[in-house]
Amino acid sequence: MPEGSNVWVFFGLIGSGKSTLAAAWAAHRNTGHFNSDRLRKELAGISPTGGCQEPLNRGIYSSNFTRLTYDALLAKCEAECLAGRSVVLDASYQNRDERDRLRALADRLGVDVFFILCNCPEDEIMRRLEIRRRDTEAVSDGDQSLYLAQKERFEFPEELSGEILINLSTDRNINELLDQLDKIYEVENHA
Repeated sequence: MPEGSNVWVFFGLIGSGKSTLAAAWAAHRNTGHFNSDRLRKELAGISPTGGCQEPLNRGIYSSNFTRLTYDALLAKCEAECLAGRSVVLDASYQNRDERDRLRALADRLGVDVFFILCNCPEDEIMRRLEIRRRDTEAVSDGDQSLYLAQKERFEFPEELSGEILINLSTDRNINELLDQLDKIYEVENHA
């Protein structure tokens, strides 16, 4: 079994800063990083920055394709952990079933999993989504309407204990957020 591997799951609503923070944390910790938006487009044979304006619940945003994407995230996570490496996963993980599947994998592999719930004020999310809409290099296709739909169906992670759930407000400087995660990580590793 892998020893010392950690799985860091950055999750939450679109526009919450999870992808920016996940990428920074992966670089900071020198770990693998898998983003659901990139993986979804890779599975569909679409360029990461190629826009895909399919409506919610259709095409690559259908429930079947979403399951395929989350299955691929699990497979990549398992491969990294079996190789003895820590990994960062970056996806909304908006329902309990997907979080439970990930926890079951971590239990089976004997690795620690930490869920970082990224959030910030709604006006900041809307500002970020407007910037993303104009960014031709953006990977995510999420916009304000998707945010509102996702907000309606997001299942708050009540099943996660305080030991593995970190609720993080991302409306601060990225270095402050990394420092806060470093402190939490050190406490967890010395507990």
